[in-house]
Amino acid sequence: MARPKKMHAEELSAALAQLPLWTLVDGKLRRELQFDDFVTAFGFMTSVALVAEKMDHHPDWFNVYGRVVINLNTHDADGITVLDTELAARVDAIAAPLLGGVGGLD
Repeated sequence: MARPKKMHAEELSAALAQLPLWTLVDGKLRRELQFDDFVTAFGFMTSVALVAEKMDHHPDWFNVYGRVVINLNTHDADGITVLDTELAARVDAIAAPLLGGVGGLD
């Protein structure tokens, strides 16, 4: 299966409108989340990792205690693709119940 192509500016703008908890930073989709503790943050990361593996699309991320920072872009497309926006939406769905339906640091 062919990998998706980099989104054009208009496509990216429309996608960002559907992902209000994400920002565009240095050509990547970015979200910062703050969980109550390390166990919750790590559990969240584990859930996201399982989804990412099934998608064959893996995030760049950083974790310290309850804080998780996620950056998404498609390296082989040199930009943001539908894979990134799909994974971002799935991240939001996983995070929402863990954050009481709120956005963390967003």
